[in-house]
Amino acid sequence: MPLWSRLTRALAALNTWMGYLSGFLVVFCAGILVFEVVVRYWLRWATDWEIELAVMLLIIATFMSAAFTQLHRGHVSIEVLDGVLSPRANRIRRYLADLLSLAVCVFIAWKSWELFGEAWVDGRASNSVWGPKLWIPFGFMALGMTLLCLQLAVQIPAARFGVMKGAPKESE
Repeated sequence: MPLWSRLTRALAALNTWMGYLSGFLVVFCAGILVFEVVVRYWLRWATDWEIELAVMLLIIATFMSAAFTQLHRGHVSIEVLDGVLSPRANRIRRYLADLLSLAVCVFIAWKSWELFGEAWVDGRASNSVWGPKLWIPFGFMALGMTLLCLQLAVQIPAARFGVMKGAPKESE
């Protein structure tokens, strides 16, 4: 099996796993919020960590599922153009959109890694009573954007030259 095919399949498997893990985190987050409502309003317990943990989990789920969404081309697109433009024009449009998306995502990933590094070195923590370390959400933000950049990078040749062996199909 050629290296490119193995790379695209491994990245697709990793991003699929991250997508499902992100779905689990959203469900887990809902459970935490239900717990918070029950203990605060029905049992009258003081709570201080549930909302912040839920926000952190949603940040993690959002960024870690971005590459999974790109793998299946599930991000927002202008589908009306698919029917109006020729297959060649659509390939060129997808190619240019992927290039622009990659440029934006590389910048965001770079800045996210900087935020992660600063939070790690400075020991930054949230200002809440619970005070979790901020390198945790920043790290997942950076990792998620990096995976999105890698997914875009393997899809750009497919958008430019048509679907390549080992690359996800457009209809998936």
